[in-house]
Amino acid sequence: MTTSPDRSSDLDDVLADIRACRACAGELPHVPRPVVRVFHQTRLLICGQAPGRRVHESGLPFTDPSGDRLRDWMGVDYATFYADRRIGVAAQAFCYPGTAVKGGDYPPPRRCAELWRPRLLAALPRMELTLLVGGYAQAWALGDRVKRTMTDTVRAWRDYGPSILPLPHPSWRNTAWLRRNPWFEEEILPYLRDRVGGILRADA
Repeated sequence: MTTSPDRSSDLDDVLADIRACRACAGELPHVPRPVVRVFHQTRLLICGQAPGRRVHESGLPFTDPSGDRLRDWMGVDYATFYADRRIGVAAQAFCYPGTAVKGGDYPPPRRCAELWRPRLLAALPRMELTLLVGGYAQAWALGDRVKRTMTDTVRAWRDYGPSILPLPHPSWRNTAWLRRNPWFEEEILPYLRDRVGGILRADA
């Protein structure tokens, strides 16, 4: 008689390994501090690009103005975002990559996703929806299905089926983008809030 794999144990193991990871030690301008927040109950996964400086300091994802905007897009408050284990966050890279000379953060190193994402996603069998936040996350997850630009990818959101939703990054640097693309708030945000509400209304 065979038994199914213990996915709970798998997740515990991969999270312990991620948090102990020092693969980029010596390449980052600080001690690596992997930030990932997923649970056995997670059904909604938020995949951004990498933690920013504030998240590196707090150890919690989206504890910054980008997080405030993302929560508004999702229609959830701060307490729900962090207390409900059906919501998980696992960026493309788990450590803050540092600030570029010309401003803004460096791109997430591909090494992190290559090391950890396949194993982490395999340990999350209850996933219903993944939010791909920003162009780096979309390029990795969608491969040759990604469009020419991030705007084109987000505009084609219906092409990616019910389990994936591409979003722009909620950085306040994208405020001008939101003004130029009112269809995002008119078309996508109602759908996003409906999907999030449905997942959170379901049994944990």
